[in-house]
Amino acid sequence: MIEIIETGPFNTVQDLGRPGFRDIGVTAGGAMDPLAVRVGNALVGNAIDAAVIEVQTFPFKLRFSASTVFAVAGADNSPLLDGKQLLPWGAHLANEGAVLELHQPPKLARSYIALTGGVDVPALMGSRSTALRGNFGGHEGRPLSNGDRLEIGEVADPAPLPLNGLAVVDPSNAMSDLFPPVVDGVLQVRAIPAGEHHLFSDDGEAFWAQTWKISSRSDRTGYRLSGDPIKPTETIEMRSHGVVPGVVQVPPGGEPIIQMSDANTAGGYPKIAGVIEADLWRLGQARAGGKIRFVRSSHEEARRLEQAIALYVEDIRKTVPMVKRALSAMV
Repeated sequence: MIEIIETGPFNTVQDLGRPGFRDIGVTAGGAMDPLAVRVGNALVGNAIDAAVIEVQTFPFKLRFSASTVFAVAGADNSPLLDGKQLLPWGAHLANEGAVLELHQPPKLARSYIALTGGVDVPALMGSRSTALRGNFGGHEGRPLSNGDRLEIGEVADPAPLPLNGLAVVDPSNAMSDLFPPVVDGVLQVRAIPAGEHHLFSDDGEAFWAQTWKISSRSDRTGYRLSGDPIKPTETIEMRSHGVVPGVVQVPPGGEPIIQMSDANTAGGYPKIAGVIEADLWRLGQARAGGKIRFVRSSHEEARRLEQAIALYVEDIRKTVPMVKRALSAMV
């Protein structure tokens, strides 16, 4: 069990979401940075979709009531265990009573705490993710509060795991040849033209050419972008249609909205583009006030990047048991 000592708004239990229920109005939800969840779970020996804690408001503190292996992935901050700085993107052993502390990251938005056995909250529709708009899932369907106690799932191999300090290269560096760096504060986001792109004519090119700013009105449902408005060349009446994370819609005001993890299940605004799935984890780490620029991509590039991410996670999943066995042989 763990106890939440200090938390802010909107810190929740999340996993990789509950797809398959959009037809009844239930958003898939899940972590804003799904790659961090997969890596964190791989480091502690969980299934990649085990429930974790998503931290997006800091500082955050929790206490372990028993010895537990944990990992912190995601944002560019270093966790503190009983005041001692630890390697990020690493697995560590916390003793009974130890306190884990996370402070505001310098650049990125969200940290993820994975625990061996996963956060044990009830699964609803196949997921333990918190659906804030629906007030269900996660821990009582709400953000975490000071004093909350969370159970940890049973571990298949209860033997002590000498993993302390095992860390991996974070994805931005490990796949730097595939994911362009942030230059002058601008995150490049790859996208594919969507169904109504042709309605914008020259304004469609303005969408790709300019740098957009993520509005303070952004949240897990969608990122609202500020910039020079873009307008369709003709006004057409559109029926509501299904939308998914990554879809970029343009409301009448002309400033786009990127649907994020808690994306609406349907909407009637024209779709100008769709962010490729392989770039959503980077977008999920962008802060309000951050700058992004859309780069034209293709289905072929999207597929190639998805395969690279899968290989990166699989390499971690294969490496961790090998390190465990090697360390066990030394003790």
